[in-house]
Amino acid sequence: MGYHHLALATKDMKATHKFYEEIMGFELVKVEIQPVQTGGWGKHFFYRMDGDDSLFIAFWELHDVPNQDTLNYDLNDAANLPPGTNHFSFDVKTKEELDAWRDKWNAAGLDVLEIDHNWCHSVYTRDPNDNIVEFCLTTGAFTNADRERALAALDETEFNQSPPPGEIKTWPVKAA
Repeated sequence: MGYHHLALATKDMKATHKFYEEIMGFELVKVEIQPVQTGGWGKHFFYRMDGDDSLFIAFWELHDVPNQDTLNYDLNDAANLPPGTNHFSFDVKTKEELDAWRDKWNAAGLDVLEIDHNWCHSVYTRDPNDNIVEFCLTTGAFTNADRERALAALDETEFNQSPPPGEIKTWPVKAA
């Protein structure tokens, strides 16, 4: 079984388009315009990732839907969750590719957070809907001990912290 697409609503389709096509490099390839089940209508824009015709991220631009003025497009804020809980992560294969995304985001005027999680290394920024977007490089291998620890955590009810990240860096946008 594979991933086909993630669909999200957007508050500003033009800003979303600029971020996902011009900065992320995903290609807008399709739109479906349909009525929305609860009223109103929407444009469902599909962006092909990595040139793969079976791998997309998609965005809904909603029109005339009930309560449109009160919709919240930040996944965490809408769900009353701490920032960054819900996020989407894309893979990279090399540290150079990860660094290139960090530099590209920063050059595009975006603040970047970089974390070495000790088994993967990640860079994070926010999209135009304030959702966290991540690129992640797996840097370690999983052991039987890792699996046993994960299985044990299913039943734990007390705080039993993992080792801290190896390194955390922030890459704020430099003021002009």
